[in-house]
Amino acid sequence: MSNVLTHYNYLHAIPEPGLQEFKTAAYLAAKLEAAGYAVTCHIGGATGIVGTYDSGLPGPVLGIRADMDALTHIIDGKTIQRHTCGHDAHCAMLLTAAEEIIAENSIKKGKLKIIFQPAEETGAGAKIMLEAGVIDDIDILLGMHIRPIQECRSGQIIEAMYYSSSCTIKAIIKGIPAHGARPHLGVNAIDGAIAAITAVNAIHMNPVVACSAKCTRFLCDSGVTNAIPERAAITFDIRAQYNDTMKELKEKVIRAIHAGAATVGATVESLEIPTELPAAELDPEITKILGDIIVESFGKEALCPPFTTPGGEDFFWYTSKLPHLKAGFTGLGVDAEPGLHHPDMHFDLSALENGVIIHKKSITKFLNEPCTD
Repeated sequence: MSNVLTHYNYLHAIPEPGLQEFKTAAYLAAKLEAAGYAVTCHIGGATGIVGTYDSGLPGPVLGIRADMDALTHIIDGKTIQRHTCGHDAHCAMLLTAAEEIIAENSIKKGKLKIIFQPAEETGAGAKIMLEAGVIDDIDILLGMHIRPIQECRSGQIIEAMYYSSSCTIKAIIKGIPAHGARPHLGVNAIDGAIAAITAVNAIHMNPVVACSAKCTRFLCDSGVTNAIPERAAITFDIRAQYNDTMKELKEKVIRAIHAGAATVGATVESLEIPTELPAAELDPEITKILGDIIVESFGKEALCPPFTTPGGEDFFWYTSKLPHLKAGFTGLGVDAEPGLHHPDMHFDLSALENGVIIHKKSITKFLNEPCTD
């Protein structure tokens, strides 16, 4: 057995939020350095880690990326961090593969870059790594994410995960405060917010292409119960299968917020987009190679076809900003339930060995064998 469970158990016990993965990064960096990698820490002034192994011989530069951050939950009134999206598993699998591939002397050409990225959940991490330039020399970039039980079972692997574009829009709706006994002298911010939400809900897009826009947060409190509130804060979660669909939907949502609020005399005091993730762009050749690796390793019954999810993944900032990248992204079946981001998410730990195998065989394929059959 490999060290994957040892690494997982340690990382699982020290969950840290985005850009605060100090213990996580220190552990990963130390293990990479001990394995023989040249390690760069504190990338972009943050917690990103890159371990580089250069064979010294001509060949492609292969990057494999895993995310490090945990999620913040409020449980029984307490704010805590938990690894409920599997990022601890991602790091454990990649670290184990990185250690073993060097110990086995399997890299015969090119360069391998092991990338541990912070802050995936906030959408900030990939941008930090991009701005630091650590992706610029990479030719092939691979990623992997564990999957919920509803998508594929333990022992199965999805050869290509097509994540959707996602976007968060926050708006402050401004009315005119007044006494509850004289509502005609004011404009109720609640009414303005509701009108904005109704306008967004009335948006129609091409039903052939998956997309959605919905209000996920509504905050309003004037401090008393007999006054017309002046401000209301609303947040929308927006998703679309394709980037061009997202562009159209986002424009319509912004117009609807303004127009809806205006129907009752309210205005949009501020509007911001704190997070935005592009849709997946994967290379067909890399996807085929990954599919072949899955079949060679575990048999045809283990291969799941490409899967489109409304979930977002900041990995695809890399392909969005660097179009030359040949990217592949697999989904590892681990029977995760009740679901990702659930505070009680759990999964079949034995399936992590499969992730290690996929990583190792991918490295061997690109940095030892020819890139194409």
